[in-house]
Amino acid sequence: MIGPGAGVRVYLACGVTDMRKGITGLAALTQEVLRRNPASGAVFAFRGRRGDRIKLLTWDGQGFCLYYKVLEKGRFPWPAPADGTARLTSAQLAMLWEGIDWRRPAWSAPPARVV
Repeated sequence: MIGPGAGVRVYLACGVTDMRKGITGLAALTQEVLRRNPASGAVFAFRGRRGDRIKLLTWDGQGFCLYYKVLEKGRFPWPAPADGTARLTSAQLAMLWEGIDWRRPAWSAPPARVV
């Protein structure tokens, strides 16, 4: 994915979002529900009702970018609607985009000591 670099702020809109919304609708949700400036350079993530679709909205300095992904199998891990907004790191965003549960990643064993 061509997208935001390391250190970018990432906000998840907890609960479900109507995936028919485009840039204008998602930017309005960002302002009204998340209480954030959609042109701040942060990444705003929205998930559909079935959980297999995700949209990311970000401002790149010249205009809005909208990334859309549909999983063929499985669902994107997502916080409960009662949580409101969740903040992620760019590493957690990368896991989310790949469909990995960013809340409980399965870490590999530490490297063996080199003699």
